[in-house]
Amino acid sequence: MSALSTAPRRAGSSSSGIRRGEAAAGWLFTAPVLIILGVFLLVPVLMALWVSFSDWTGRGSPFSSNVGFVGLDNYAAVTTGGGLAERDFGTALRNNAWYVLLVVPLQTALSLFLAVLVNRAILRGRGFFRTAFYFPSVTSSVAITVLWLFLFSSSGAINEVLSWLGINGPNWFSDPSGVVHNLLGAVGVTSGPTFLTDNTLLGVSWWDWLAGPSVAMSAFILMAVFTTSGTFMLLFIAGLQNIGGDVQEAAMMDGANGWQRFWRVTLPQLKPVLFTVLTLGLIGTWQVFDQIYTGTQGGPGKTTLTPAYLSYSAAFLSQQWGQGAAIAFVLFVIIVALTILQRFVLRDRPVSRRRIRQYEVPATVQKAPATAKGGTR
Repeated sequence: MSALSTAPRRAGSSSSGIRRGEAAAGWLFTAPVLIILGVFLLVPVLMALWVSFSDWTGRGSPFSSNVGFVGLDNYAAVTTGGGLAERDFGTALRNNAWYVLLVVPLQTALSLFLAVLVNRAILRGRGFFRTAFYFPSVTSSVAITVLWLFLFSSSGAINEVLSWLGINGPNWFSDPSGVVHNLLGAVGVTSGPTFLTDNTLLGVSWWDWLAGPSVAMSAFILMAVFTTSGTFMLLFIAGLQNIGGDVQEAAMMDGANGWQRFWRVTLPQLKPVLFTVLTLGLIGTWQVFDQIYTGTQGGPGKTTLTPAYLSYSAAFLSQQWGQGAAIAFVLFVIIVALTILQRFVLRDRPVSRRRIRQYEVPATVQKAPATAKGGTR
C-alpha cells in the first residue's frame, strides 16, 4: 500500500523536475538574444524616454547631475507652444498624414492585384513576373531615391514622356504647391472660406491641412508605392495559395462570377494577411525618413517634412534633444493608436441575424419531405 501511494509522488516530482530543466534550458538558449535586445533596444528606448522629459543638451551623460527634469515642457513645445516648433510639427504631421492616406491604400490595392495576377495557373512565366515585381523592394532606398530625383527632375524622363502627350510637366521636387489646391485653382477657387483659414491645428490652418500633398511629396508617394508593392505581393500570394480550390469550385457551382468570387470568397479569407499588410504599411509610412533625408531634406517649403525627419533635425541639427525625443514618442503613440483602431475595424464580427435568415431552410420546406415520405407508405 505504501509503495502504491509513493509511486505517483515520484512520477510527479520527476515530471516537474523535467519541466524545470526544460525551462532552464529555454532561458539559457534565449538569454543571448534577450541580452542583445535589452542592451541595444530596451535601454536606448528608456534613455530616449528620459531625454524627452529632461533638458539634456547632448553633452555628457543624460543621467548626470546637471541634467534636470522638465516634465512635459518638450511635449508642450511641439504641440501647444505656439511657436515655430509647433508649426513645424503640425506641418510634418500634415505632410505625413497625406502620405499615409494615399500610400497605404494604393500599395495594398496594387500588391493584391499583382498577387492575384501572378497566382493564376494559366499565366506563363509566373516566376519571372514575381521576380520582376519584387525586385524594386530589394533595391536600396537611397539608390531608388537618387534614381527618382533623376527621373522626376524638370528635364527628366517623366516630363519628357508627358511632353509627348502635350502635358507640360511640373518641376516636381521644387514645387511646394498642394495637389488639392492646384485642382481647386483650376476651377477658379484660389482661397478658402474664413472658417478654414482662421482656425488652426498645431499652428497650421485647416485650409492648409486640406491642401493635399505637395507636388514634391506626390513624387515620393509614387516611389513608395513602386518600391513596397512587391513585398506585400508575396504576402498576398502566400495567403492565396492557402485558399483551397474546392471553395472556388463551390462558388462557381453556385453561379458566382469572377468578381463575386473574389469579393465574397477570396477577400474574406485574406483578412489576416490584409491586416498584416495594412499594419506594416501603416508603420512604414509613418516612419519615412531615408527618402526625405536623401532627397529633399524637408523642402521645398517644408512640404516634404515628416515627423521622423523633424525628430532627427531637431535633435542632431538644432541640438534640441528633448524636443526631438518628444516628437519620436508622439509619433510612437500615433502609430500604436492607429494600429489599435485598424485592428478594431478589421476584427471578426458575428454574423447578423438578417444574414443567417438567408441560409435558414423554411419550416414548410423541412416538413415537405416528411409528408412525401408518409404518402409513399
